[in-house]
Amino acid sequence: MRVLPAALVLVALLIAAPAPEPVIVALGDSITAGLGVLTVEAYPALLQARLAREGFHYRVVNAGVSGDTTAGGLRRLDWVLRARPAIVIVALGANDGLRGLPVAAMRDNLEAIVTRLRGAGARVLLVGMRLPPNYGAAYTREFAEAFVIVARRTSVPLAPFLLDGVAGQAALNQPDGIHPNAAGQRLVAETVWRSLRPMLQQ
Repeated sequence: MRVLPAALVLVALLIAAPAPEPVIVALGDSITAGLGVLTVEAYPALLQARLAREGFHYRVVNAGVSGDTTAGGLRRLDWVLRARPAIVIVALGANDGLRGLPVAAMRDNLEAIVTRLRGAGARVLLVGMRLPPNYGAAYTREFAEAFVIVARRTSVPLAPFLLDGVAGQAALNQPDGIHPNAAGQRLVAETVWRSLRPMLQQ
């Protein structure tokens, strides 16, 4: 009986072993975390199901933290990068706006997040947010433009508005009028999917 050298056996095992699924991290706040809905109803879980249906072999990690700001997201990057993500969906900024924090600081934080993720080899999808008009025309305009500026400066794709078609629609939101219900989360997943799909590799 012929005995293969140990090195050849190891190489054969590595070739035969399935490659680990690349990871997509959804870095966000309570909307990403799925506040008020079941875990399987939050948009990261819906993206996972969509990926499987479409034949894409990725694992989605929900890194949403309720109440998180862009500063908080920046502090959490070490944890995110431990997952060695292939793609990171950055959906932060809503709480910066709702708290009236300086837009320049939010913009700098987002740019730092995207730059560091890209430096680690991850592709980034930046997801924008908008504020209701009661925050003032100047602030809401500057806030929305910050995402466009960051996407342009860092050369990453931008999904302009996470809550497109959901914001302001009572039937798609929970009683607080801020967080999507299960139906709203489905529309959020569709919005993210449209920008995520071109970034995927089968």
